[in-house]
Amino acid sequence: MRTSNGPAAYFRGENLTNHVVSLEPLNSSEIEFIDKIKFQGIEELIDSLKMIHDFAAYHSDLSLGTTEKMALLNLKILWEGLEELSRR
Repeated sequence: MRTSNGPAAYFRGENLTNHVVSLEPLNSSEIEFIDKIKFQGIEELIDSLKMIHDFAAYHSDLSLGTTEKMALLNLKILWEGLEELSRR
């Protein structure tokens, strides 16, 4: 989003979704983790996360409570983040 202040609107170190903006560079562990994901294959990991999500949500007789639903949402957030990473 473009504003008079630049490409994104920030207010006191927070973005529009109220998440703290971190401008710190990645540490060595984070870089190593991302390298492992890329080596394994981002698309394959995305497909695996979707398969686990869909199996648990649609193809099992498991009773899903709030905790389980949040876990499935976390999987979705992870694969969507990986999809965004793979587009760059």
